[in-house]
Amino acid sequence: MLSACAAAPQQQSLAADGQAEVGQPSAQQATEPALDEEELAAKQKAEDEARLPKVELTPTMLEQMMKAEFAFRNGDWQGPYLTVYNLAQRTRDPRLARRAAEMAVAAKQADDTLAAVRLWYQLDPESDEATQYFVGMVVTSDKIGELEPIFEQRLREATPARRGVLLFQVQQLLGRAKDKEAAIAMLERLIAPYENTMEARIVHAQIALARGDKALARSEAQAALAARPDAEIALLMLAQTTEDEAQVVALMQKFLKSYPKADDVRAAYARVLVNRKDYTGARREFEALVASQPNNVAHLYALGILATQMNDAPGAEKYFTRFVEVLGRNPDDERDPSRALLILSQLAEERGDLVGALQWLDKVPEGTDPQTRFNTQLRRAHVVGKGGDIASARRLLTEVKTDDPAQQAQLLAAEAQLLRDADQLHEAYAVMEAATQRFPKNPDLLYDFALLAEKLGKVDVMEAQLREVMAQAPDNHHAYNALGYSLAERNVRLQEAYGLIAKALDMAPDDPFIMDSMGWIHYRMGNLGEAEKFLRRAYDLRKDPEIAVHLGEVLWQKGDKSAAQKLWREARAKDPKNDTLRTTLARLRLSL
Repeated sequence: MLSACAAAPQQQSLAADGQAEVGQPSAQQATEPALDEEELAAKQKAEDEARLPKVELTPTMLEQMMKAEFAFRNGDWQGPYLTVYNLAQRTRDPRLARRAAEMAVAAKQADDTLAAVRLWYQLDPESDEATQYFVGMVVTSDKIGELEPIFEQRLREATPARRGVLLFQVQQLLGRAKDKEAAIAMLERLIAPYENTMEARIVHAQIALARGDKALARSEAQAALAARPDAEIALLMLAQTTEDEAQVVALMQKFLKSYPKADDVRAAYARVLVNRKDYTGARREFEALVASQPNNVAHLYALGILATQMNDAPGAEKYFTRFVEVLGRNPDDERDPSRALLILSQLAEERGDLVGALQWLDKVPEGTDPQTRFNTQLRRAHVVGKGGDIASARRLLTEVKTDDPAQQAQLLAAEAQLLRDADQLHEAYAVMEAATQRFPKNPDLLYDFALLAEKLGKVDVMEAQLREVMAQAPDNHHAYNALGYSLAERNVRLQEAYGLIAKALDMAPDDPFIMDSMGWIHYRMGNLGEAEKFLRRAYDLRKDPEIAVHLGEVLWQKGDKSAAQKLWREARAKDPKNDTLRTTLARLRLSL
């Protein structure tokens, strides 16, 4: 129900215990003169060297180390590793233990890496880096008990403000342990001294939730929110333990009224609104988030998707363009822009900018996943074909190499669509006929072939193919809808048509095109009131020219001729060459 779970806030390193929070200098720092980065680095280096052992580098040691390094560079790892590890044990020098760990990591030897990292930590327990590596490795081993005294000490020595962050970090680290029950038991012991703090309450709630005890989780979340009424994580935890979505909405609305800058809660609230299909409300919340965080790519992407859902092409283009721009300025961000680029290409095509559509495709990264690369190649061929160069478009499709039968069938369907869009219907039919013979068990291919057969007036072929789709994929609502609509459009076997469309609507009750079919069959059966109801609902969901034409005809027959003409003009503005509009006006002997 709630897509955003309560998550710990941004955390510093576990090893950096006892430090003041970011942006808050300690009392000692407040009395010390500010140091520049070079001076700070020098100071840190001096502190590190002060605690390191003074080891005399004898000629024998130097020879051993040089031999080990040369052997390691030549591809040997075990001998050099043992040499450096043994030297670290003898000299008690953590730098040698660290080097042994690096050798084991390069050789992908997990057990030897852990042994070296453990030695490194034992030799230099004050090292933040050694602690981080040691904790990170042990937590996924079978010896997590070694970590309890480390965590206990860090929590005990931390300032109260810092301790809450460390509690969440310890929880996240232990969440990676293999023995989940042992990790939870340790976590409960660690948080016991701080059980009345907001953070400990949240951890207790998450443990209870993991064990399936929602009542306890909810109680702990309520206690956490009572301890810190402004804590976003507490509100999110409470929302996660609340099953009634209406109550979740009320909780979040109340919290945001008191704390309007609570961006994490606002983002979760926006996602709840998306789940409830309140796209207008969700868009309003994401726009508020972008106003305060203009470079947040997650929110920009969400706005692009919402604008697409709401048929707002300019808005979608604006937000996806911004998403791609911001992502391009942050090379370390691992998000893949490919889907946004494909949508931008489609949006550019829809407004007639075929050059722009191809330029967006050029930006799809080479290293994207194979399916996205395949989709990009299909889209490129489609755009080139739409520009009129059918030969080049077909050549692009032949250059796509794949061993996947489903993708091979998709390539043939794309080729047929190119020909169909160019009004080369008989050539398209020949391609699809051969394709269905090659892939007779591909329901998507059979469905496309059926629609093409109907376009050429081969209704027997169309019906046979659609019934084969129903046999192969009984849950394919498109097949039932297509056959039912075809019968309704030809004004034959109307009861059978009604049954087919009703079955499709049961499978996909929110599909505007099936609603359109249901409205049309009611019109054919003389039920103008029901026809208008279904068609209006369909048009509210999707401002499609075909739906507009059908609704217009129903309104015309009901006597509302001005409303009918308005709808037909809207349809013509969106698709001047629409066949349904042309044949409808011809049948009614009308002109706009």
